[in-house]
Amino acid sequence: MSQQRNPFNFGDLALDATFTDRENELRELKADIRNGLNVVIFAPRRFGKTSLVLRAAQELSTDGVLIAQVDLMQTATKEQLAAKLAASIYENIAGPLLRVRDRATQLFRGLRITPVMTLDPNDGAVRFSFSAGHAEADIDATLERILELPAELAAERERTVALVFDEFQEVLEIDPRLPALMRSTFQSQPDVAHVYLGSKRSMMERLFNDQNEPFWRSAKQVELGPIPREPFERFIRERFSSSGKAISPEAVAAILDRTGGHPYGTQELCYALWEEVEDGATATELDLARALDQVLRSENAHFTRLWGTSSRNQRQVLQALAQEPLQAATSEAYRRRYGLPAPSSVQKALDRLVAQEVVFKEGPGAYRIAEPFLADWIRRSGT
Repeated sequence: MSQQRNPFNFGDLALDATFTDRENELRELKADIRNGLNVVIFAPRRFGKTSLVLRAAQELSTDGVLIAQVDLMQTATKEQLAAKLAASIYENIAGPLLRVRDRATQLFRGLRITPVMTLDPNDGAVRFSFSAGHAEADIDATLERILELPAELAAERERTVALVFDEFQEVLEIDPRLPALMRSTFQSQPDVAHVYLGSKRSMMERLFNDQNEPFWRSAKQVELGPIPREPFERFIRERFSSSGKAISPEAVAAILDRTGGHPYGTQELCYALWEEVEDGATATELDLARALDQVLRSENAHFTRLWGTSSRNQRQVLQALAQEPLQAATSEAYRRRYGLPAPSSVQKALDRLVAQEVVFKEGPGAYRIAEPFLADWIRRSGT
């Protein structure tokens, strides 16, 4: 097939030419960060939260805005969090003049626990680590001091600063008391924008919408949905054209009918479709059918694991939703049509599937399968 690079990207962060639309969200986020506003971004996994923030950081950096980012998904302890924060602040906010050895030592000298700083010979980056075994009060004081640094450096360098936390809901797993410590520090930093990204909706809603939680009403809330059809159609056509291939209007429509504008799922299907087409040729619906076969083969292991961990009632609900989205959870006709159990059992299964982000709740009593291509896999496998 083609020797050109596939123009679609679904596994890594979508940056530069692979970043799709989100123009309104991007414009608002950049303005919020410039104004020092705190923002919480809700979205299911693989909806492009991190790509959106990184795109904003790319564009804001040309205006002198400094952004440090920390991913909490692989952060198990407060010591690890302190190390990641120190490294990101040092690299992205401190600046070249402050990153010389003596100034770096001064920057972190006031910490209750002194970090070990090592130089990575491969990329020259400075790594930070904090040994375990310290008293809780000492690590808490160390974290608090590190969280104070962005505001101090912003004032010293006279620059706008943002601190971004990816998968922020994981703070509750690190230490349930951590949100109170962070909020008490952040509320005195009006010139620092704090951006919180989260994929576990129930936990994020608890953090920001429960009046008993420290972060209650502390940030503007933004929810990312599917990408609108028109800009996605344009993006697909342009990406094919830019690589010396074309795609029929019918194939474009069929792709978005199937994915519903899901960012990851659409790029995944387009990637497979592009590989099916010769240079200079036009992708058709027949090519799309072969591409879908390839995607389902690629996703089979993931869907098999998901199916294997689902309860009997959850499987029945998924089988029904794969045939027809549910418009009313209490619908007796729908339950009879698909042999579903009692309403209470159906609702319990739905609630669990929504929490797992396998199913999306579209409104009161209305549900559909959210996981791209899962409905196709269920229908084809006959599970």
